[in-house]
Amino acid sequence: MDKNEASSARSVTGCLRYKTTYILKENTFQKLNSTALLAIREKIHGLKEKVKAKLTLSPERKAILDELLKQISSIKKDHILSKGDSIEEINGNNKIGELLYQGDIVLTNEQADEIVQDAEDNGSNRTKRQAFRDQNYPRTLWSNGVNYFFDPSASPAVRSVFTKGARLWMKDTCIDFRENSQAPDRIRVFKEDGCWSFVGRLGKQQDLSLGDGCESVGTAAHEIGHAIGFFHTQSRHDRDNFITFNVQNVKPDWVDQFTKQTTATNENYGLPYDYGNIMHYGANSASYNGRPTMIPNDPKYVETLGSPIISFYELLMINQHYGCMMYQASAQYQTLTDEVGNRNAGQRPREDMDMCHYWITAPAGARIEVKLVGFPKGLAVDGCQYAGVEIKTHADQRLTGYRFCAPEDAGVTLVSKHNIVPIITYNRFYATKTVIQYRIVSGGQPMPQPKPNPNCVDNQQCAALVKTKNFCNSKAFTDSVKQGLCPRSCGFC
Repeated sequence: MDKNEASSARSVTGCLRYKTTYILKENTFQKLNSTALLAIREKIHGLKEKVKAKLTLSPERKAILDELLKQISSIKKDHILSKGDSIEEINGNNKIGELLYQGDIVLTNEQADEIVQDAEDNGSNRTKRQAFRDQNYPRTLWSNGVNYFFDPSASPAVRSVFTKGARLWMKDTCIDFRENSQAPDRIRVFKEDGCWSFVGRLGKQQDLSLGDGCESVGTAAHEIGHAIGFFHTQSRHDRDNFITFNVQNVKPDWVDQFTKQTTATNENYGLPYDYGNIMHYGANSASYNGRPTMIPNDPKYVETLGSPIISFYELLMINQHYGCMMYQASAQYQTLTDEVGNRNAGQRPREDMDMCHYWITAPAGARIEVKLVGFPKGLAVDGCQYAGVEIKTHADQRLTGYRFCAPEDAGVTLVSKHNIVPIITYNRFYATKTVIQYRIVSGGQPMPQPKPNPNCVDNQQCAALVKTKNFCNSKAFTDSVKQGLCPRSCGFC
């Protein structure tokens, strides 16, 4: 199956896509100091007071922050690499970050104008658009695959981590990456000061830098995430339901960088906020005193922020964004018939796998039953090395799913732990036809309630929280936070 057929237009969390011409000088450092880029930086910097006002906490939110901080251990942060241990640190040490949006994004004029307008009118005068797309969408997607080439400045380490990072995105999505320096639209991967990228496909040639300190697969995958259309997770329009900013710890010149998108410009496809996203910055990002600037509402996630691993929900979101094959389960069995491979290649193994990716979805709280109806004979070997189907029904969907490659597997039935089931078919020998049926089954048992709190006294801010924030019923806060602030009002004692 041709992946290009599966990547018709759609949308992603924190995505920005524009077809535009951004003229920069030949030398990269000069690019980052060009008049155009400095003007863009000034536009964003002009939002400082507005952003600071929005980040200033109400008494109720301050009470939440204080409670969250009580539940966070005081951890002395180590420093492993002299160049920096995060993108924000690396670019800060290079002095490049202060010229970039949120530390590692090169904005176009149009993108900067959108961000300023969002901050000015909070999206109230804008029509609903998916992600950050304009009238040029879907031309701003890499619908025919991502073309890239390595500049002579790219070291073997840069080439290695970029290639591996691209494979991580390609492994479980319908996006192809191919090295092609002659393609009309392409990414030049080179080694300059810092780690940075443009967001989405701009048209013609655009740059992605992996400088000194950026030579890790996680960093490369993060910058590739920008190039295929992601903004940072902490820019989601709903971020205040999941993280609390402590603006007192933020570097003064970084305050304006913590703008967020609006519902008019940000489409998250109904997917939850994932603290483990590779596109999320760390808890101490842009801190001037080493103390956290971002506190997750589930404080046990504080060390998870800034992950070097692409999350399951990021893969799901990029698949939806690019229109990869999504199937909605119902109460009745539905049938998925897949054929993958190359019949014209004959009866001999090929070097590479042909792969197709499917995502079976159901409403939140439901589970999905998947039944393998049929698989051809003649390819049943250990490890399913020549062809097979992988079905991911585990609670941890980062794990490899169950793989099948024999006709005797027909009738195997699996039930998912969640309302999403990724299915991958693959082949490198002739071609295979896989038939699967799927349907919705009922959800699981209710979650156990926490033990009663013997000190049943509400915090003084509890009444306001319950009245204005629907605090006790909110899914944004863990039961431990609710119990710490409102044990009596929320029914814990």
